[in-house]
Amino acid sequence: MRKVFLVLFLGAIGAVFCFSPAKQVKGIDEKKRVTVLSTTAMIDDIVRQVGGERVSSSALIRGGIDPHGYEPMKGDDEKIDSADVVFFNGLQLEHGAGLTYKLSTHPASVALGDYVFAKYPEYILFEEGNFDPHIWMDVSLWAKIIDPVVDALSKADPEGAEYYKEKGALLEQKMLAFHEELKSRFKAVPEEKRYLVTSHDAFAYFTRSYLAEEKELAEDVWRKRVAAPEGLAPEGQIGVMQLQKIIDYLEKYRVEVVFPESNVSRDSLKKIVFACKEKKIPVRFSSDHLYGDCMGEAESYLAMIESNGRILLKEWEGGL
Repeated sequence: MRKVFLVLFLGAIGAVFCFSPAKQVKGIDEKKRVTVLSTTAMIDDIVRQVGGERVSSSALIRGGIDPHGYEPMKGDDEKIDSADVVFFNGLQLEHGAGLTYKLSTHPASVALGDYVFAKYPEYILFEEGNFDPHIWMDVSLWAKIIDPVVDALSKADPEGAEYYKEKGALLEQKMLAFHEELKSRFKAVPEEKRYLVTSHDAFAYFTRSYLAEEKELAEDVWRKRVAAPEGLAPEGQIGVMQLQKIIDYLEKYRVEVVFPESNVSRDSLKKIVFACKEKKIPVRFSSDHLYGDCMGEAESYLAMIESNGRILLKEWEGGL
């Protein structure tokens, strides 16, 4: 029963969403659809669910490409310029100079993370004075981008305003329900197991929401539950001190498994696992990778988070 818990739950709330009373729009002329470009697949998925048949939506950064330093490639400028609305993460995620310029000069671009920070600054994390842009790793926080998506689409397509509002409300309900179930599922895992080591610092929001104890949150010491050899943006060049810090962490908290990410080199984690074996510290690789900065082959944003949850639970519980 436990093997399919998250999958069944995701399917169930998906069914509720699909058979909702929201008015369906059929036969929309392609020329009348709002053309939307999102920088990441995680944003694009939200736009597609809110916009439905009234929008023509696509993602600029696809597959396993790292969004942190992404620079426009041939054809990207045209995609950005021709879009009616452009959504991007903000919070310094897309910090490539060329892309930053194109996003800032588009007349209808929306920085969704910046919106969340302006309205809910208490939820945004910082690392060494820099924004942690990975807000999609907390489903309840990612749900807060729905309102600015609804607003921007409604401005571009006033006739569809009520449609977007209804679809957005249903999506928010779906996401918040999934968020609560995920919290409940991880709470059942013994707290001594809930220490997460990944390739780079993409899982702080996830840790705060799903792995930390209430007392740790109250005392602001929950960050001890997550560690990574690389910072907010994967570097590829890691010093000896950084590697040793993770080795010490693994030994201190008796962490037995580390989790590679789909779009980040495993070199740093390989060095750490090898060093641990030399020191007789029992540490191994997870048999599956997590999704951090991109959805990869995941079919949707919630499927991405569900996959992460399933993999963590499998490793920590010895099988769902």
